[in-house]
Amino acid sequence: MKITSNHILKVCLASVLLTSFIGLANADDHSNIKGSDTMTRTMHDGMKEMESMKMSGDVDKDFAMMMKMHHQQALVMAQLEIDQGKSSEMKAMAKKIITGQKKEISKFDAWLSKQK
Repeated sequence: MKITSNHILKVCLASVLLTSFIGLANADDHSNIKGSDTMTRTMHDGMKEMESMKMSGDVDKDFAMMMKMHHQQALVMAQLEIDQGKSSEMKAMAKKIITGQKKEISKFDAWLSKQK
């Protein structure tokens, strides 16, 4: 199966949607609902940004740009978990996500800066 930018976008969007729906399903008080609403807005804003991104025709470049956007959304969602979540296990996972996603964003930035 040939992997295209559309396949990457669909996987990214499905991942964000699933994470957002899990957050909404677990919202049990006002602060959690507010946090879940923020996650939903982040997801929708990110989807709009990815959908409006003009494809370059270079799958490598498009992948790096879209994944960078996807990782930036993950940073917002993970920080929200740290700030408003109750589960120590989920907070620990969010901290790991932030560390990992920042490293990957740096790698995408470095690679993209070398492209013309």
